[in-house]
Formats: sequence, structure tokens, C-alpha cells
Amino acid sequence: MGIKGLSQLIADIAPFAVKEGEIKNFFGRKVAIDASMCLYQFLIAVRAEGAQLTSVDGETTSHLMGTFYRTIRLLENGIKPVYVFDGKPPDLKSGELSKRAEKREEAQKALDKATEAGATEDIDKFNRRLVKVTKQHAAEAKELLKLMGVPYVDAPCEAEAQCAALVKAGKVYATATEDMDALTFGSSILLRHLTFSEARKMPVQEFNYEKVIKGFELSTDEFIDLCILLGCDYCDTIRGIGPKKAIELINKYRSIEDILDNLDTKKYIVPENWNYKQARELFKRPEVTEPESLELKWTEPDEEGLVKFLCGDRQFNEDRIRAGAKKILKTKSTATQGRLDSFFKVLPSSPSPSMKRKPDDKKSTPASKKAKTAGGKPGRKPK
Repeated sequence: MGIKGLSQLIADIAPFAVKEGEIKNFFGRKVAIDASMCLYQFLIAVRAEGAQLTSVDGETTSHLMGTFYRTIRLLENGIKPVYVFDGKPPDLKSGELSKRAEKREEAQKALDKATEAGATEDIDKFNRRLVKVTKQHAAEAKELLKLMGVPYVDAPCEAEAQCAALVKAGKVYATATEDMDALTFGSSILLRHLTFSEARKMPVQEFNYEKVIKGFELSTDEFIDLCILLGCDYCDTIRGIGPKKAIELINKYRSIEDILDNLDTKKYIVPENWNYKQARELFKRPEVTEPESLELKWTEPDEEGLVKFLCGDRQFNEDRIRAGAKKILKTKSTATQGRLDSFFKVLPSSPSPSMKRKPDDKKSTPASKKAKTAGGKPGRKPK
């Protein structure tokens, strides 16, 4: 789910924190990609275009086709991708996972009814709701990436948290995912739509964390509390509080504790034994592998290995796979041309004397701040 309504809230309050561009704008960049999100996209996209691609024994191969061709597209545009796979979900996510399981069960019942009635459109709709990325999908994608010479990381827990850690450590430029919680985990740059198919003609959205924080006029901790109020994967929300009310309350009280002390609990229903503190701690100190211990290497593709892995039982066309391997190899020779900004060391900026606060300046109290509101359309999915 990510963070419910956050993308729309940013569009309303801090539109300058988002810019749209083409994939080629990220030439020379290393990007950490949320692998599970990608595999899900590939499975959904191919199913939407028609029947799933399968091996001779009926096993789905759509995720492999997507990984192969979309990764080549990234490489041809000068991007160095590193895929990050989810580890064991945190205990706090068990509630969200249970809800998803219930929804899949409902979708299965609806699919059975649609199939019996011969309702083609409904069959396709409910089929898509049943798509799930399995351990087998992930294992096969890892094997494919290894043969392509593209690195991947096994996160101990949440992939978005590991991606954010890689960004903060300077190992990569950005996190590529559709889930907005990469910002909550502190990724300085979040890219959406980077792995979408070229046919969809969707511009890449680049979210700048520092500009989001500045636009919302919140500290890091206050932003995390806002995200929890909006709705995340790790705890329930206060019934009756939507994005508009959430930002008003955070602007006025600055923390969930102070909000609870002043909240009309007859109007707004707080979950029993609300575990917002544990969710906050997970966002602030997630379980990740220390980025400095990870060595990211992009190597030459194993053409014969790719043919053996993808052709034969998996029924990929050998000529196309060999052509793809040659494209990857070609990108290795053009990858030496780096971005201009990579040749210069960026020093931390120091405020000029004129920008420093005068000794007698008084900081306005939180209560005096004008509460920001968000109107317009509800946030797009996925959040």
C-alpha cells in the first residue's frame, strides 16, 4: 500500500518537490529498484495485454520477460539498476498481509462467479486482483539478473527501507518504486514509473525528499508521524481522519502524542492498543544490511547462460535473447561516459550571513502556523 494519499498531498502542498521527465534524464545514474513491485507490474501488465506467458509445463514466465526487456531498456538509457528484494516482512505488517489475503479470497469467489456467468471483463478484473509475487518468481528473477550481469540485493526486511539506506549512503542516486513509503524511510530521491513500459508513455516522476519536507514545513520525525496518520502498512489509522485533517493536526500539534491529547475521541475513533510508536520506530530505524558492506558490480552478460535459462522449456525466442545479450554488452562500452556532475565533488552548502537568523528573531510557535490543507482528487494508487 505504501502511504495512503501522500502523492496527492505533495501535489497539493509542495508541487515544486516533484518534477517529471524522460528516462534518458537519468543517464549515468545508479538506481535501487524495488524488485517485488517490478515483478508485480510485469505480471499485471502482461496479463492485461492477453494471456500470461508460460513455460511448457504451464509455469508463468511473464515476470522474466518483463525483467529481461525492461532492464535492457534501463541499461540502454545509461542507467545502472540494482534490484532489491524483500526479506521477511516485519511483524507489524501481519495485519496488512491478513487484509490482503482476505481480499484475494474475496476476489477468488468473485472470479468463480464471473467464470460461471461467462463475464469476460469481470474475469480479467478479478484475475488481476489475484496476482501475487511468489518466492519462485523472485528466485527466477535473481537467476536471470545474475546472467544479465546486473546486481541485486537481498534485504533482510523491507525492500523500500534497504533502497533508502543505499540512497542515504550514496551507493545509488534514487529509489525506484511506486510505493511512497520510500520517502518515509528517508530516500532523498524517489522515482515513480521508471520501469513502466515505453508504450504507456508515462513520464518518470522524481520526488525530492528535502523539498517535500521544506514544503510541508515539517521535521523528519513530524513527517513520519504524518505518514502514519495518512495510513501505512504497519498500523491502523484513526477513523475519520483523512489527508486534509491529518496535515492540519500535524501542523498544529507537531506529534501524534500531542494530537491524541487534544483529539475529540468521540468524533475520531482511535484504534484500540494503537501501535503507532512501533510503526514510527520501524520507519526511523528499519532492519537493513549496512550499505558499506554491499559491493555492487555490473558485469558482462552470459549469453549462452541466458539462452539456456530462457529458451527451451521457458519458450523464449533464441534470436531475441541473443540480440538482447548483445544490447547489454553494447551498453558496457558506452557506460564509460558518465554524468558531468560525477566529476565534481559537491560540498555541503553553508548559509550566507544574510540568510542566518538574527539573535532577536523569534521563531513562531507551532500553534501560530497556518494549517495547510489538501483538496482536490484523492491520491492515486498504488500509494
